[in-house]
Amino acid sequence: MIELRHDALDFCFPEVHADARCRIDFQRTLRIPDDNRDYPLPPGLGRFPLQHVDDFAERLPAEWLQHGGVFLPMYQAEALWINFHGDYPCAIKIAAGKINAVTGDPWTNTLSQDPQDYVVVPEQPWLDGFAVDKGLIRQFVAMPLGEGFSAEEQLTGAGVHGGIQIHVYPMKRQVYEDLCVRRSTMVFDLLGCADAPAADMGLAPGGLMRQEIYDDEHGIDAWDQDAGSRCFVHLMNSVAYLQATKHPPPQEPPSAADYTKAGLPWFDYFDAERKALAGAVKLAGLDSVAATSIKKRQGPVSGNAPIPSPAVTAVGPDNRVREEEF
Repeated sequence: MIELRHDALDFCFPEVHADARCRIDFQRTLRIPDDNRDYPLPPGLGRFPLQHVDDFAERLPAEWLQHGGVFLPMYQAEALWINFHGDYPCAIKIAAGKINAVTGDPWTNTLSQDPQDYVVVPEQPWLDGFAVDKGLIRQFVAMPLGEGFSAEEQLTGAGVHGGIQIHVYPMKRQVYEDLCVRRSTMVFDLLGCADAPAADMGLAPGGLMRQEIYDDEHGIDAWDQDAGSRCFVHLMNSVAYLQATKHPPPQEPPSAADYTKAGLPWFDYFDAERKALAGAVKLAGLDSVAATSIKKRQGPVSGNAPIPSPAVTAVGPDNRVREEEF
């Protein structure tokens, strides 16, 4: 069961276990410079507003109605990161335009362990982009479909799907209960569950960021793949969002340079007990937004100047807060 609560997707699996729940929201953030230097984690600047596709059916593309799900507004070249909440272990597949964000492979409805094509919650607190190397991702950046920027278009040659696909698989009941016995001192306290004229947008690889994607220490047999829930998250450009919902989208986020100039912190997450995945060769070979723009002779990307070394706040498994007020 999937419910939309307070601009977050609440995945609940009462048929598996009363505690089986995972909440996912999408954080507005700074677009880091796309200059092949690696940067720390930018902050969360608040959740993107989420709307049910069915509530605005008469104003949305027909393809969106077939997929259902939710949608959110993004400005062209705006960035986001995906925020995971919940202490009940879940395996989560994330795809951009049906391209797996961890492996670069086409979407499938099952989990793969070799290579691992999913992240594990609660060990993985967030995902900011495409896994291109061990400890490095390229930031999720929204670009209009049909112009060759998105990961989907670069890997398949066509911008058909766009948006984000999410599939959550809870841990099997018996595995979870055995885990609770082994971790008898732990308490599981879950949280509740310039714009393009077309609406569709896809996620393109942006600047390099330091972030590890952690290995699944439980093993693929721990996940109840028969009980998974899937949701489409459509990305709508800000002008189309205003036209469809009659609500203004959030104001554009500050630039990375303005944020850093104000002396506000960036973040570095480290968990010494977790092993990081190596990254995907397919994703490492993608052109970033800046590189694609140059290839298309569109000139340099605005707001892409390097920034000086920012103030970095260290966070870890016991402190995962990245939200900031600008």
